Amino acid sequence: MNGNAALNIGIFAVFVAATLVVVIRASRNTKTAADYLAAGRAFTGPQNGIAIAGDYLSAASFLGIAGAIAVNGYDGFLYSIGFLVAWLIALLLVAELLRNTGKFTMGDVLAFRMQQRPVRAAAATSTMAVSFFYLLAQMAGAGGLVALLLGITGKGGQAIVIAVVGALMIAYVLIGGMKGTTWVQIIKAVLLIAGAGVMTVWVLGKYGFNLSNLLGSVSDKLLGPGLQYGKTETSKLDFISLALALVLGTAGLPHILMRFYTVPTAKEARRSVVWAIWLIGIFYLLTLVLGYGAAALVGSDKITKAPGGVNSAAPLLAEALGGPVLLGLIAAVAFATILAVVAGLTITASASFAHDIYANIIKKGQLEDKEAEVKVARRTAVVIGLVAILGGILANGQNIAFLVALAFAVAASANLPTILYSLFWKRFNTAGALWSIYGGLAITIILIVFSPVVSGKPVNATTGKSASMLQGVDFHWFPLDNPGLVSIPLSFLLGFLGTVLSKEHNKEKYAEMEVRALTGVGAEKAVSH
Repeated sequence: MNGNAALNIGIFAVFVAATLVVVIRASRNTKTAADYLAAGRAFTGPQNGIAIAGDYLSAASFLGIAGAIAVNGYDGFLYSIGFLVAWLIALLLVAELLRNTGKFTMGDVLAFRMQQRPVRAAAATSTMAVSFFYLLAQMAGAGGLVALLLGITGKGGQAIVIAVVGALMIAYVLIGGMKGTTWVQIIKAVLLIAGAGVMTVWVLGKYGFNLSNLLGSVSDKLLGPGLQYGKTETSKLDFISLALALVLGTAGLPHILMRFYTVPTAKEARRSVVWAIWLIGIFYLLTLVLGYGAAALVGSDKITKAPGGVNSAAPLLAEALGGPVLLGLIAAVAFATILAVVAGLTITASASFAHDIYANIIKKGQLEDKEAEVKVARRTAVVIGLVAILGGILANGQNIAFLVALAFAVAASANLPTILYSLFWKRFNTAGALWSIYGGLAITIILIVFSPVVSGKPVNATTGKSASMLQGVDFHWFPLDNPGLVSIPLSFLLGFLGTVLSKEHNKEKYAEMEVRALTGVGAEKAVSH
């Protein structure tokens, strides 16, 4: 694989050069905060839907799920189902109402009828936490991917590559803002789905375009449930917990919620989710063929022993099908995937800081300079980029799957209950929002720290390593890998208790918010140039 490093780097360089040209062209009209943070609300529903798919289909989706199906079969495909079903909640409960009620961030929706400063501070804290865990996973994933594709096994070399990914991410966000980032995500989504589609047709072609022939060529144990989650009662509970976090977490992911503000109307927000559901659904059906194709043509044993572990299933399948050229193209698509997602996360975290904390908490909404918000967002993006680079270097080689699961668990526990209560419960107030966000965040992080993903898993006889993040120690007391089963209901309960125990209630503001959410009267409009 290592002899093809020059080809892989060459293909990736072409992608970077092309996207930088697009980003620079897109940045010409970026003047106001609405331009920089919400792309002037000028994207159509289909364009935004493709960008949402680009934002959502991360390296974990492409590399992780194909690998999970190749190694664990049916149980691996459950990830795909969880990630897809999640969109129905986003479509039915969140997209349209959020677009009508907010301006740039989740904090706008929560602060609409509550005390501005404490609620915005809580929303920004939660947004930063989710974005940071997700960023960490993507940056660490970049290091692992490079080890596999370029043969750079030394930690120093991988650290340089993580720094390059971080520098490119900062460049995209600084130059293009939300508009440039959106175009990068659109290009990446098209490339990813096209690449997966070509490989799927290629795999099926080897089996006479008959899915039954492909499934018949893999081990029977990969076709039945229970390989990963059916061994013990705890593992069955773990599956329910993970499924809850995946299904409910999507509608609370800040970088996904922020995409709804880049369209001119609520109708376009709804259209964009429908487009996203179709594209993401098609992609996850393709991963089924890719996963089982990798199991049949490469073999589960070879995949687990490769430098990237289960993440190497798709690249190894590409090499088995089309040799170095197809591997180089798929490698470039995987790099593009990481770049597009980290750019989306960075602009979300910087927007939350600039809009919620700087403009509304520090300056109390009184900005002398109209471009001050954009300047602060750009500076914040640089800081977040540098922190992500350092974090990615430190997390390189760690179990990154738990970081993604943690981001989803935090989003489902801290963000979703607050958003749903805010949109649908008349009595909900500031205390309820604070209890729900801070309580959900604290409970999720505490349960993760004391779970088996951090310490206490037995040593694997083959690798000689424990699957836990910390080796050789055991301080876990919480039995589940993902805290969703406990943290999500507790966050809803905390939001309810905080509200009931506080007397504050703004009937007029709720009535105004309800009319605006359902009809779009007073909602933010597109910016014309």
